[in-house]
Amino acid sequence: MICVRILISAFIMAASLLAQTPENLVVEGIPPFTTELRGDAARYLEFRAAGFIAWHPVRREMLIATRFADTLQLHSVAQPRGARRQITFSSEPVERGLFEPKTGSFLVFSQDTGGGEFHQLHRLDLADGRVTLLTDGLSRNSNPRFSGDGRWLFFNSTRRSGKDTDLWCMDPRHPESAKLVLKVSGGGWALLDVNGDGLRVLVQNRRSINDSELYFLNVTLGSLTRLTPESDRKVSYNSARLTRDGKSVICTTDKESEFLRLARLDLTTCLLSFLTPELKWDIESFDLSPDGKSVAFAINEEGISRLKFFDFKTRTIKHGPPLPSGVLSGLEWHDTGGDIGFSLTYAQSPTDAYSLEVKSGKVTRWTESETGGLDPKIFQQPELIRTPSFDGLSISAFVYRPDPSRFPGPRPSLVLIHGGPESQSRPLFQARYNYLINELGIALVVPNVRGSAGYGKTFLTLDDGFKREDSVRDIGTFLDWIANDSGLDAARVAVMGGSYGGYMTLASLVMYGERFKCGVDIVGISNFVTFLTHTQDYRRDLRRVEYGDERDPKMRTHLEQISPLNNVSKIRAPLFVVQGKNDPRVPLSEAEQMVKAVREKGGICWYLMAKDEGHGFAKKRNIDFQFLSTLLFLKTHLLH
Repeated sequence: MICVRILISAFIMAASLLAQTPENLVVEGIPPFTTELRGDAARYLEFRAAGFIAWHPVRREMLIATRFADTLQLHSVAQPRGARRQITFSSEPVERGLFEPKTGSFLVFSQDTGGGEFHQLHRLDLADGRVTLLTDGLSRNSNPRFSGDGRWLFFNSTRRSGKDTDLWCMDPRHPESAKLVLKVSGGGWALLDVNGDGLRVLVQNRRSINDSELYFLNVTLGSLTRLTPESDRKVSYNSARLTRDGKSVICTTDKESEFLRLARLDLTTCLLSFLTPELKWDIESFDLSPDGKSVAFAINEEGISRLKFFDFKTRTIKHGPPLPSGVLSGLEWHDTGGDIGFSLTYAQSPTDAYSLEVKSGKVTRWTESETGGLDPKIFQQPELIRTPSFDGLSISAFVYRPDPSRFPGPRPSLVLIHGGPESQSRPLFQARYNYLINELGIALVVPNVRGSAGYGKTFLTLDDGFKREDSVRDIGTFLDWIANDSGLDAARVAVMGGSYGGYMTLASLVMYGERFKCGVDIVGISNFVTFLTHTQDYRRDLRRVEYGDERDPKMRTHLEQISPLNNVSKIRAPLFVVQGKNDPRVPLSEAEQMVKAVREKGGICWYLMAKDEGHGFAKKRNIDFQFLSTLLFLKTHLLH
């Protein structure tokens, strides 16, 4: 009788989970959500964001990306705080677009299917809403740029070989006009800018984050001229734009510096002159004024964006208006020269679109995204902490603490590791994770281990190749820091990360398994050799530079030795693995083999896979299910 009751109970639970699970998800080992959990978290599932994409070329109107249903779509906003008028309608996300630069009568947008990242370019005619496919529907197409006269659209495409990012050109009014204008070898070539008549094009060849060069393509002659000199040391030439007079290039580079500085490259002499030699932080984005007299740029000052201006005539730097301590992106001057548009997010605000009136210095918020009815003031501001690692290297983290008046005593914590690895944890709006802080009393410890961007090119390379596990040892340093903090409970610590952060999660569970209660691996690398074998062709060489070349026997042995899959017996804590089936970066097989290995060793392993997602979930229904599953996992294995 007891057995029958157990079977009936199990059947009811399975039926409950099936009823609340979207049909596109594969769910294994995850118990059903309670009505109370779903209801309690509901407000935290309704945050929105609105990113600035572009100015209309004629009118003072913005193109933004925001979500009102399941996916991000493009909208136009005619005035600050005005209605967001949706102009793309698709079941797949649309996050990028650019106007035809003369009249704005149509725009070109980029979209993939199921998160596969094989983006296709489309033309949207704004008069009637008609959408026309511009590319072949099969290859990966990126970096679309119009010539200044609006006649030609240039873009990178893998159409020829499936892996080389060649340069193509077309009249977007006639897609059949597409033609190959530059054959290249490798997946690191990127189109950066096009001059007014489309006869000269600025391109970049990027071998790694700290090793790239700039070239000038004469489209008529088909000749490619290298602009940046050969060097014995690796140099990064990052963002770059042609000046309006066509005589030089403005770029960011770490040549002769630890950080990316603003520089001018003379196209006649190829001589480089530094415009911001005294700055000690990376310049992360910039845009030239339409009159060519100044540059607006943002520096990344220990994770926080600061807006500044460089005046070419006086060669002086002027500080921009004060902004909340957060992250600024997408700087773009309007063609009239009066306004600059950008996106901004900080701990108490989702990403929203803003403008700066250049003459007056007035900052205007164009969108105010919803926070599920919650007062943004309740979201915790992060504390920046620094600590010496095992070898004395200074590393840092942002710490989001629960309100001690509501959650007294030492609190459990979640170490949240960024991906990349050439990325950076920054003081962003924590969106759904605010539920962990405000409702569960979990502190977020968001570290920047060695190998993170933003702290100089030497710091960036300290985890390369044979030094990979030094970054994992940095996590041990943060565990020591947690143990010495009176407000945190060293006996209740979880770890979570996505992509490379997923590898770091697994590696941390291997190296410090007894110090973690549980871990969440999102689209993470479980074995470097199988990852490098199966990642998409256009990415493989770029990843070999970072992780090591598995074709070298010594490196292959090292990669096998440090791969979590080959050390799965050391993982003692419960694990939750999340994966997108169509992931072109970290293939599905990386998750499947890890789940199988943990279970064969008798470990606890929850598994969630979305058939219509890629490198992370982008559709709201999938994101909601993932978050509720994560809440249930943490409540089960961290809090109890």
